[in-house]
Amino acid sequence: MKIKAAVLNEMGKPAPYAESAPLAIEELELDPPGEGEVLVQVKAAGLCHSDLSVINGDRPRPTPMALGHEAAGEVVELGRGVHDLAPGDHVVMVFVPSCGHCLPCSEGRPALCEPGAVANAAGSLVSGTRRLHRNGDEVHHHMGVSAFAEYAVCSRNSLIKVDRTLPLEEAALFGCAVLTGVGAVVNTAAVPPGATVAVIGLGGVGLNAMLGAELVGARQVVAIDLHDDKLALARQLGATDAFSAADPDCAEQVRAATGGGVDFAFEMAGSVQAMELAYKITRRGGSTVTAGLPHPEKNFAFQQVSLVAEERTVKGSYIGSCVPLRDVPRFISLYQQGKLPVDRLMSERVSLGEINAAFDRLASGHTVRQVLLPG
Repeated sequence: MKIKAAVLNEMGKPAPYAESAPLAIEELELDPPGEGEVLVQVKAAGLCHSDLSVINGDRPRPTPMALGHEAAGEVVELGRGVHDLAPGDHVVMVFVPSCGHCLPCSEGRPALCEPGAVANAAGSLVSGTRRLHRNGDEVHHHMGVSAFAEYAVCSRNSLIKVDRTLPLEEAALFGCAVLTGVGAVVNTAAVPPGATVAVIGLGGVGLNAMLGAELVGARQVVAIDLHDDKLALARQLGATDAFSAADPDCAEQVRAATGGGVDFAFEMAGSVQAMELAYKITRRGGSTVTAGLPHPEKNFAFQQVSLVAEERTVKGSYIGSCVPLRDVPRFISLYQQGKLPVDRLMSERVSLGEINAAFDRLASGHTVRQVLLPG
């Protein structure tokens, strides 16, 4: 079938993207779903910093690639061997298609699925195939999803069936922002009630981490960002304290406000400077957790003796250490109960034709979660 999709043909084009147009809206040929695959009509897709990191070259990927990895849609057609979904079902797309058989999957850590990681780096589905073509040549898939498009073929293992009463614009956020942010708090760090928490970088993932900290009963939630509008939003959402990362005294201010530092500091900005700040504001015996994805050549250095003498912990968190089959439904249930107000993080709604300008807004840091409506 013929579909329209946003295709990245070359990484590293300069901003403003509204002028350089790194994403071209093109007509592609989408093959029918193969064995273990599903054709989905994409109804909504979130614009995430991980997409921007591919556009600007911080997250190198093969091109041409149809971008988009945080999305929700409606099942249209089932490939051979798929018997637990039906046309019309609503699904959230998850950007690591866990195989269920490798060592991490067998240990209950599907976010680290080895075949899934290999496929994502190669730009293929987990089967090793590519269902997108342009003039007879293959086009790479982004994270097994490629959701900036009217339709997508995904592995069954990339899809989580969800409640049909949940609007798909909201459901899309649960494919990445909610899993990564809330999951980092409840799964990776296992923040206990009464802990003190700081979140650096208040994008969609960072604000979800803040909501997760409130969900588990943190007694003090510190919000840190470069932009005053983000800090104001964080206060509206329940942050007890807010500080500007641009202030050279930020670390000292946070340590003073928290009695020597926080129990858990979450770096969600994807920068070495933010990670350094997170480590500085973590108290003795505390944990510094990062879900940021800076360029592979960037390195974080810290004083090794403090790691030992202060019994610090530094942890990485990918997809919030989530088990999507378990966590997507439970996070949605918490949202529906009013305990996880992720809908308040939604910013603009955009069309395919507006996508380059939308990434300018994301790069500026003055928006939280824009949602693409590709239809």
